[in-house]
Amino acid sequence: MKTPARAKRSAVGKVTLNDVAERVGVSAITISRALRTPEKVSEVLRQRIDEAVQELGYRPNYAARALASARSHTVVVLVPSLSNEVFVDTLSGIYETLHPRGYQVLIGNSRYSKEEEERLLSAYLTHNPDGILVTGFEHTAEVERLLANAGCPVVYMMEMDEQGQRPCVGFSQYECGLAMTNYLLQRGYQRIGFMAVQGDSRVLKRWQGYQDSLKQADRYDPRREYYVPDSSSVGLGAELLAQMLEQAPDLDAVFCCNDDLAQGALFYCQRHGIRVPEQLAIVGFNDLAASAWTVPSLTSIATPRYAIGKRAAELFLQLAEGQTPEQTAFDLGFELVARESA
Repeated sequence: MKTPARAKRSAVGKVTLNDVAERVGVSAITISRALRTPEKVSEVLRQRIDEAVQELGYRPNYAARALASARSHTVVVLVPSLSNEVFVDTLSGIYETLHPRGYQVLIGNSRYSKEEEERLLSAYLTHNPDGILVTGFEHTAEVERLLANAGCPVVYMMEMDEQGQRPCVGFSQYECGLAMTNYLLQRGYQRIGFMAVQGDSRVLKRWQGYQDSLKQADRYDPRREYYVPDSSSVGLGAELLAQMLEQAPDLDAVFCCNDDLAQGALFYCQRHGIRVPEQLAIVGFNDLAASAWTVPSLTSIATPRYAIGKRAAELFLQLAEGQTPEQTAFDLGFELVARESA
């Protein structure tokens, strides 16, 4: 009985590029090109190569490839959360853009810790990444130094660079805060509170927009602001609304810095017989999927997080290929979605 042909092994027992090439019936150079830039070979050949790679158990030696080509085909992406739907959507846009081009994505979750972000970036730079996509502009001096000396394109996400010097894709967090507060004022609400958590730079900019809107209308009262450094959650939103109403019982509207907080505030109102929006209007930020289905449905600001990830990845590709884009700062805007809660 014949046994299936086994792949020839190198001296160290590993399946090599030549083994894959022999199985497919093409040159090792063709296999290497297909693995680096799969979009440059036919779909039929790509499928044959994928099948051979799977059957033989071939694993590319990325370290050797990086030494040989000065490219690692990896991109580092640093985000502050993997449990937040916002950054999951952003990562989807990045992955779906870079994966077909043969790039591996190294995801670093800083958990809103600048020190953890520093540790992650330092570790990931040992992989000789071809690019870095990083969230926001607020970093430690060491992270700024590492980014400046990384030797690869760096694209910033979620915010706009006020100096206009760094490649970035995002929107104005400040304008979001201003727009939502102006909307509430136009709807006739006069005692508007702001519920803030985490305190990262993006929340602070939305908070500033809220304050400036109320100051312009001569309606600002710091007693109606409430901040804790905890991570955002539905449960926390309910807890904070209870504390806000104790501190400022005359509230007629609350602007929550995230939708999950706003959803929790809605649940608190339902449990305690507070009619929304008749007694208390509640609005959020980011327009998470569930916000259209709460009762009442939640007024929020929709942010283009998938589009941000996609455009940031596209900008990286242009920079990595040595192009000089006409534009390196992309403000993708936002949309105020008016629903039943305000």
